[in-house]
Amino acid sequence: MSQKDQGKSYFAFQWHITDECDQHCKHCYIFSGKGCAELKSMTWRQMQEVVANCEDFCKIYNRIPYFYITGGDPILHPDFWKLMVLLKSKNIPLTLMGNPFHLDDEICSMLKVCGCEKYQMSLDGMRETHDWFRKPGSFDLTLEKVGCLNRAGIKSVIMSTVSRTNWKEIPDIIGAVVKANVRVYAFSRYVPTGGEVDAGMTPQEYRELLETCDAKYKVYEAAGCETYFNKKDHLWTLYEYETGKFRLPEPAASGMIYGGCNCGNCHITIASNGDIMACRRVTDSRVANIFEDRLADVWICQMEKYRQYDQFKKCGKCELKAWCRGCPAVANGMLGDFYGEDPQCWKTRNDITGDALPCG
Repeated sequence: MSQKDQGKSYFAFQWHITDECDQHCKHCYIFSGKGCAELKSMTWRQMQEVVANCEDFCKIYNRIPYFYITGGDPILHPDFWKLMVLLKSKNIPLTLMGNPFHLDDEICSMLKVCGCEKYQMSLDGMRETHDWFRKPGSFDLTLEKVGCLNRAGIKSVIMSTVSRTNWKEIPDIIGAVVKANVRVYAFSRYVPTGGEVDAGMTPQEYRELLETCDAKYKVYEAAGCETYFNKKDHLWTLYEYETGKFRLPEPAASGMIYGGCNCGNCHITIASNGDIMACRRVTDSRVANIFEDRLADVWICQMEKYRQYDQFKKCGKCELKAWCRGCPAVANGMLGDFYGEDPQCWKTRNDITGDALPCG
């Protein structure tokens, strides 16, 4: 970070540069459900336009751009390395979210030189389940490539997508990633996209999973484990509030949002066709197109409808509204309502400030 940027905050752009991928995962937004009639990739000129538009946005709002570059598998884009060189020349930091199939020690060293700080891969079950979700052999290969990333000095990240299909395997995944010396592990919940994945996990089942994982995390942390367990899902805030680890600060400024979902807050998704989305997991959240609109204008205009925090039907009256709000993408995917009740939130309405009705 340059001296002039000190004191500024990062702004996250999740950027899908291509739909091309080595896998057709059962829970993928591109390939699951109705599938994708046409795989799209940005041209080199379009990618340059995206970078310029994002830089303009950050200049207007006094932020530093941070790119989460993904796809598909971004490394399959024919101009992937040209993009890496461009971002390096501008000292823009980045994380890659992709597959293990094209990684080796040489590639990882090149990625490190280009400014890649983290590389995220997925494990969605133990071997049989994961390979059913994604591709035969990908479980073992994913764990193998963790070593390539670590040796290059890139932070290896493993993410799991939790559904009723695989939730009981998450504790075993934790053991596998610790054994492989993964640097960061997290999980988030499946947003229904059609296909064969069971999204019907009950609130009680999900709380049980958090409790089990919390216990495993504490054991590993006490043993000096190097893996950082990122409690990504915002329902961790509710769990830690109940167990006493999280306490509401006093006083808290009225109307302030301190945490929870970043949708409409400090994050924008840019799809492979240039669509600007509030969240990639909210599949109907397109607000504009980056080749037609200025991001700085979109942010204060079209994106505002995702910042109506009092409209949350359950969270709007909860004392944790400013820190949690569950996952609106899951609510939208299951109920068709961004501001609907998080289907896995176990807090009943009669437990929420100002509302005495039982939760359905």
